[in-house]
Amino acid sequence: MDMDDAYANAKYIPQAETYVPRWTQAAAAFRERAGSETDIAYGDQPRERFDLFLPEGTPQGLMVFVHGGYWRAFEKSMWSHLAAGALARGWAVAMPGYTLAPEARVAAITRQIARAVTAAAGRVAGPVVLAGHSAGGHLVSRMLCGDVALPDDVAARLLRVVPISPVTDLRPLLQTAINDDLRMDMAEATDESPALHRDVRDVPVTVWVGGAERPVFLDQARWLADNWSNATLHIAPDLHHFNVIEGLENKNGPLMTALLG
Repeated sequence: MDMDDAYANAKYIPQAETYVPRWTQAAAAFRERAGSETDIAYGDQPRERFDLFLPEGTPQGLMVFVHGGYWRAFEKSMWSHLAAGALARGWAVAMPGYTLAPEARVAAITRQIARAVTAAAGRVAGPVVLAGHSAGGHLVSRMLCGDVALPDDVAARLLRVVPISPVTDLRPLLQTAINDDLRMDMAEATDESPALHRDVRDVPVTVWVGGAERPVFLDQARWLADNWSNATLHIAPDLHHFNVIEGLENKNGPLMTALLG
């Protein structure tokens, strides 16, 4: 198997080149009409910032969404519109940035997201739900692994985690050009693979993946669902790696129901 081709998404998605401009435009328009506080620091590095969107009235809780991009692309402001569904249901939404590879290794990014979740939880009371897409799905899954340091009070507030099209076993990426930026060896790829962890926080997990995704992403989703007793798998019919996240905009859709109940 050509692993670079196996993990390539855009070349197999019709009009893939239109998605990034659309996301960027939709996110900017959403920020203009939604109440938000942007670039809240959770650390000293330039990208250690999160945006916080607040609903009218007292929030029901906090949703944290972590973006993807194979840990080496994109930034937090491209995804603001994906806060729409949770905001409409009365939840606050935090969207953290993080240092990209090759400047940061995956293990360091994992620690950054733990700090971001902690900082965002300090701004909003109530339960916390985590969602992330692709590499972001990996990162929110890692928040449940016992080797990731979350304060006890924050860990106790975790209500549900929904990794969307996540990468859960990083070892295959050692055979791709992606690893030129990630610079992982086998030890780091193993340590950073949620599907290989058994010491996992007892929080319900729904692994969400599109039915029209590349076969390796269906495999990656199954590996986590099969190996974690607290995880179930949902395959969303006909959706691919890019449009699978659009359900976060629909407050009554199945993805938001899986996330917020």
